[in-house]
Amino acid sequence: MCDLWKNTTTESVPAGAIGEQIEFALQRLPTARYLKLYNSGSFFDTAAISPTEWPRITELIRGFESVTVENHPQLCGKQCGTFRDMYGGTLEVALGLETSHEATLLQLNKKMCLDDYIRACDSLQDQAIEIRSFIILRPPWTSEEDGVERALHSLDFAFRHGARVCSVIPCRATNGFMEQLQQRGEFHPPCISSLYNVLRESLSWNRGRVFADLWDIDDSGHPEAHSLLAGLRQMNRTQKPC
Repeated sequence: MCDLWKNTTTESVPAGAIGEQIEFALQRLPTARYLKLYNSGSFFDTAAISPTEWPRITELIRGFESVTVENHPQLCGKQCGTFRDMYGGTLEVALGLETSHEATLLQLNKKMCLDDYIRACDSLQDQAIEIRSFIILRPPWTSEEDGVERALHSLDFAFRHGARVCSVIPCRATNGFMEQLQQRGEFHPPCISSLYNVLRESLSWNRGRVFADLWDIDDSGHPEAHSLLAGLRQMNRTQKPC
């Protein structure tokens, strides 16, 4: 339901490759205070990034005030704190909650339940590691109305368990299977108005930062789509409902 799977490898990369990629990128990117290291998988999956790579990685990123990595909730343990201590700055771990609707979460085959998410949040907070969460707007088997309601419930759930930042991602049909579900009427991409309403409502809570994922968003299917997209961009930037 997101696009990261397109770059996921089926085998572990050669030793030293991760550090080389980070160094290559940092040499070409402008100076910044904050860094995201998203690896199309889980940062603390040892088959994806071996702990033997950590000394080189932390050496490269030490000048940043904070670093964000993505990770599966079941892979959040003491190793997260070990990496943070090696780095020496603020570490934020991004967790894919996706939805707090347990039945839908099981259908998504993410191989986790809500208790796994709660345990991950507790572990990260115990280690003074910040939490970011991803929420999917209108996953399969969800009506437009239910999609909005469940996204808001999921945001509330994430904030209650320690998330300080949440990203709302409109569910996409990009991997073949989703298109099959769409043909069977079991999935429909959410309306841009639903994304707007979810962002506006959740920002009004003033419980943390919330962002709408506007990657490749289509604003042509609604008569007010252009103004809604402009409003979404403004809310992302100002963190105030409009």
